[in-house]
Amino acid sequence: MPGYRIDRTNDDIQLVLSELLRGIKDPRVNQGLISVVRTETTGDLRYCKVYISVYGLENEKDLKKGLKSASGWLRHELSQRLHLRYTPELIFELDNSIEHGAHISEIMNRPGFLNESVKDEKQEENQK
Repeated sequence: MPGYRIDRTNDDIQLVLSELLRGIKDPRVNQGLISVVRTETTGDLRYCKVYISVYGLENEKDLKKGLKSASGWLRHELSQRLHLRYTPELIFELDNSIEHGAHISEIMNRPGFLNESVKDEKQEENQK
């Protein structure tokens, strides 16, 4: 049963942080489209890894420094909105899933992509 509570807490933290990240005025953080992909909170609610994906990232080091400097304010706002016994310390990790998905979509939308993939499949069948 305790797993459900952590899952709900992770979902709540993800929702609140996604709203709060839009309000940060630090130019190091506002580099592109920021999405909170997932959160993982420890069982004792002391730490929370926040996986962030940024589409249009210019400088990864500046983004991490900006998020680290804003983590105190984010943690305070999180405690005001969620009313948890312990407000977890936020650890930010970069996740490039949005950029990866956009790259795959770009490749698939190239003219002739479908014809190339069909040719590759036929060549593999002939080799067998």
